[in-house]
Amino acid sequence: MKKDLVLGIDLGTTNSEVAVFREGQPRVLGDPKIMPSVVGLDLDGNLLVGEPALNQFAAFPDRTVRSIKRSMGKDVTVTLGDQTYGPSEISAVILRKLKQVAESSLDTKVEKAIITVPAYFSDAQRQATRLAGELAGLEVVRLINEPTAASMAYEAANPESKKILVYDLGGGTFDVSVVVFQDDVVEIKASAGDNHLGGDDFDQLVVDRLVGILKQAHGKNLNLDFKAMARLRVAAEKAKVHLSHEGYALIQEEFLCKHKGKPVHLKYELARSEFESMIEPLVDRTLEAVHRALQDARLRTSDIDEIILVGGATRTPCIGAVLEADFGLLPRSEISPDLCVALGAAVQAGITSGERVDSVLVDVTPYTFGTKALMQTGDVMPYLGYVPIIRRNTPIPVSHTEVFYTTTDNQDVVQVEIFQGEDPHPDENIFLGEFQITELSKQPEGSPITLKLDLDVDGILHVTATEKMTGLAKSVVIEGVLDVAGESLETSREKIADLLSGSELEHALEGGNEEDTGAVAKAKQLVAKSRSLLETVTQEDREEMVDLMEAIEEAITAENQDALAEPVEALGELLFYLEEA
Repeated sequence: MKKDLVLGIDLGTTNSEVAVFREGQPRVLGDPKIMPSVVGLDLDGNLLVGEPALNQFAAFPDRTVRSIKRSMGKDVTVTLGDQTYGPSEISAVILRKLKQVAESSLDTKVEKAIITVPAYFSDAQRQATRLAGELAGLEVVRLINEPTAASMAYEAANPESKKILVYDLGGGTFDVSVVVFQDDVVEIKASAGDNHLGGDDFDQLVVDRLVGILKQAHGKNLNLDFKAMARLRVAAEKAKVHLSHEGYALIQEEFLCKHKGKPVHLKYELARSEFESMIEPLVDRTLEAVHRALQDARLRTSDIDEIILVGGATRTPCIGAVLEADFGLLPRSEISPDLCVALGAAVQAGITSGERVDSVLVDVTPYTFGTKALMQTGDVMPYLGYVPIIRRNTPIPVSHTEVFYTTTDNQDVVQVEIFQGEDPHPDENIFLGEFQITELSKQPEGSPITLKLDLDVDGILHVTATEKMTGLAKSVVIEGVLDVAGESLETSREKIADLLSGSELEHALEGGNEEDTGAVAKAKQLVAKSRSLLETVTQEDREEMVDLMEAIEEAITAENQDALAEPVEALGELLFYLEEA
């Protein structure tokens, strides 16, 4: 019997990867393996995804979208061209590109995937991720927590009994999980984190410092426009990466803007010690979450056998240093922090598709789910309080039921409100949804109503309220996020189809066009990359680039593969020379 092929996808804030489990091992697909999670339109309206989109960000920030993952589950939109898109729709384009990369690498059509999400993602954020997969033409078999996936990548190669702390600091989110490996079982004991803490925040601190330096030098009314700020953001990110292996990073940007009719330049040397001092409060916030997870798991730092570093931001040297000082252990990062989540997702995909993998996954919910109810303690007046039903760090899937009672005689309606969070005051938690049971049987006060919450392995919540006397019930799945920015699913599909129209991704669902996934795709990427650099090169290089781009576009239009090879090779060599200069 042929096994279904299931992809493992790490849909990241900064970068994304796709992997597969083959011949007993997970492997990341694509060349390069790491794809920037960036979507854009070039000046001709052509869709750019990944590296080409990232390359144009500094020059055309208004035509480029990055870090969209930080907006998942929110009712917000971004603008590309003359159209607005929700976070799930932009993420769907990224997933479609990863799907195409996989199909090209494996030479077969792929329809199923396991997608990773931060452990601390809310129900709405998980629903938004699932929707993105559906819009991309993928059946999302399961959502798996990123620290869980990372631990599976390590466990696959090191099946020993041990307690592991997974420290996952990505571009936009931070997660920490306490994981126990024992008898081929991977059990997540506890998770904690912060959905708005990551490498992007490190970058922003550097940007703020640079803006302050510029304003101090040129005056408070310095006009740093959108493009100037985008250039500073790119420069800050490059400096952060450089400081991962060097003590100093030179930040130099010419002609950022004009001030009083004169060009404004920036030249500043950022020391690693200065950078680490700037981010220290953010690092301390991660340590607070680490100790909260340990407390929930009822463990001490001395109980942890290993620390695994996940996410590109963990390359910052002070991260490993503070963890080593706290735990007395040197953190492990021999599996690339950028790739281990995708590799672990592929391991789980292998299990799902029937491959022999010697591990069983037991995951947990990082949040408490409950409802609002009238409560009374002793002589205190009745008040509306929060009643937890599924507690955080409970293994999933899980089903819990609580019994509530009507508060008046002949009550014929019950209002049910569902919240996510830990605060005893319900309105201080995240409101997830509500519904009513109507036409109750009008029993005396105190008639029982059961409320059942089912949390599946994807972290999706199902709620059922039942009048015990009659069996009258009402069920709901908390999935309001499926109306992307107030629009229907079909409208989202149409918008994405329009966005993909004419791009190399348009035919991905039909198994791909061999030309578009080969020489033509490479040629289009070179043209897109060249177009984004036109404003930054000399006049002589610009003229040569334009001539080569025109030759390539003419060959593509004429469907002349033979005429394509020479200008593609020449343009590739020119770009290599410009990048090395």
